[in-house]
Amino acid sequence: MPQDTDLEAFCAFYNKLDKTCTKNLSRIYTPGIRFIDPLQRIDGLAALEQDFAALYENVTACRFTFHERQRQGDVAFVTWTMHLAHRRLAGGREFSLEGASRLVFAGDGSGRVCEHRDYFDAGALLYERVPLLGAVIRWLKRRVGK
Repeated sequence: MPQDTDLEAFCAFYNKLDKTCTKNLSRIYTPGIRFIDPLQRIDGLAALEQDFAALYENVTACRFTFHERQRQGDVAFVTWTMHLAHRRLAGGREFSLEGASRLVFAGDGSGRVCEHRDYFDAGALLYERVPLLGAVIRWLKRRVGK
């Protein structure tokens, strides 16, 4: 199966993303990007750049391992594992989070994404990483899982 250069460029960009690269989001996103994840919805490139700049201010390391990739027409799906170290989460230690992204590429041939929706466990990302709240959430998960 031939490699999808737009999807591979997207994955490569995310593997280089840090607080110095957030101003280059226009390389992979259209000006009207709609970005949605379990925690928020962001409309527009300027708002996304602001959000990423604030987020990466406390990130000390972030890399992705990309797994399955599928694309049909302008819609693509990719599964990933994010390896993240954030000053305010998990005591600053690196942790991993599994997720998937649904991407819609602009139909203008630019190779840029106009819609990006992430799917992941928000509790595993945030709530379980906060010292007191995390212990309660983990306890509840164990109780419900029995």
